[in-house]
Amino acid sequence: MSVISTSSHPIQVEHLYAISKSITQTLEWKRALDDISNLVRKIFIFDNLVVYRTDPNQEVMEAVYARATGRGRSAEADSAWGETAAYEAVQSQKTVLTDPVTPETANRLERPYVLGIPLSVGPQVLGAIIFIRFGGPVFTPESIELAEYISRQITLLIERQRIQEEYQILEDQHKQSRLQQDFVSTISHELRNPLGFIKGYTTTLLRSDTQWDQVTQVEFLKIIDQETDHMQELIENLLDSARLQAGQLRFQFQLVRLESLMNDVITRANLHHPDLVFNLEIPQALNPIVADPVRLAQVIENLISNAIKYAPGSDISITINQEDKKSIITFSDHGPGISEHDLPFIFDRFYRSSGSPTIHGSGLGLYICKHIIQAHHGELSARSKVNEGTSFTIILPGLP
Repeated sequence: MSVISTSSHPIQVEHLYAISKSITQTLEWKRALDDISNLVRKIFIFDNLVVYRTDPNQEVMEAVYARATGRGRSAEADSAWGETAAYEAVQSQKTVLTDPVTPETANRLERPYVLGIPLSVGPQVLGAIIFIRFGGPVFTPESIELAEYISRQITLLIERQRIQEEYQILEDQHKQSRLQQDFVSTISHELRNPLGFIKGYTTTLLRSDTQWDQVTQVEFLKIIDQETDHMQELIENLLDSARLQAGQLRFQFQLVRLESLMNDVITRANLHHPDLVFNLEIPQALNPIVADPVRLAQVIENLISNAIKYAPGSDISITINQEDKKSIITFSDHGPGISEHDLPFIFDRFYRSSGSPTIHGSGLGLYICKHIIQAHHGELSARSKVNEGTSFTIILPGLP
C-alpha cells in the first residue's frame, strides 16, 4: 500500500483521496470543512485549525472557520487563532512557520507552534489556513508538505464557494434588473390609464358646444375622482418604496387599540365601497399594542384593497386574536386565490401575479406592507389555494 511518511505515523493515500472526495461531493462548504477537519485529524496533528478569507484588496481578513480540539479548547484567543501568521502568509504568499519563544518549562498553551499557508488560485490570494500545535510536536518538512496539500484542497473548496457567491450576485442583479424593467413598463401603463381618463372626462366637461345635465356631470366627476385616487396611491407607493430603499421611512410609535383602528379602516373602506361586506370577529378583549397607527392602517387598507381587486364580490373576513402577548390579525377572502408559482414571490418588490394581467398594480403594495410589519418587529405571511381564496396573517408583538 502506498504511503507518505511523516514524523508522526504513516499516512495512507486513502485518507488524502477522502479529503479530495469531500471537496468535490459536498455542496455546503462549511460542512465540507467539518468533514475535512475530521479526516485531517486522523493523519495530521493539530490543536487548532483556522481558515481565513480576505477581501479582494487583502486589507480585511475574516475567520470563516475555526476548529479547536484537545488543548486548543482552553487556549487564549491571542495565541489560539494565529491571525498574525495568517496576515504574513497572505502578504508574502508563502508558507509561514512560527516557533514558540517562551521556554520549554512554560505552560504548553503558551508555546504555540504556528503554521500559516496562503490559499491561492494563480496570483490571487483568497486567504490563509492556520494549523496550531501547543507545545509541539514541531512541524517537520514532511508535515508541512502534507499541510500544503490539505491547503490546496481547501483552496478549491473556497474558490468554488466564491464562484457560487458571485453567480448568485449576478443572478440577483439580473432578477432585479428584469423586475425594474417590468416595473418601468408597468408604471408607464398604470400612469397612462388614470391620466387618460382624467384628461378625457375633463376635456369632455369643458366642451363649449355641449351642455351636460347634472347627473352626467356628477358621474364624470366621480370617475375623475376615482382615477385621481388611483394615481395618488401609485405615487405614494413609489415614494414609500424609495424611502424604504433609502432607510428613510419614518414611524411614530404609540399605544394603539387594534379594534378601534380596524373599525376606522373598515368605515373608510365602506364609504368608497358601500356594497363590500366585512365579517369582523374579535372573540376577546384586546390589550393595546405599540404601533404606528398611520402605517398599520396603511397595511390594513392595502390588504383590503388587494381583496377588492383580486377577489371582486367576495366578503372579507377579519379575525383578531391575542395569544402569548402577540396580536394575530387574519384577512381572508373567497376569491380565485394565488397560484403556487406566484405565492413565494408576492412580497417581492415590483412583483405582479402572472395570473392577473388586466388588474392595475405596481407590485409595490405588499412589498411595502411586509417592511412596515417588520419595522414593528412583526411578521406578515400569506396562504392561498386556487379557486378557494387567500389569507394574510399579521403577527404583532405585545407590550413587554
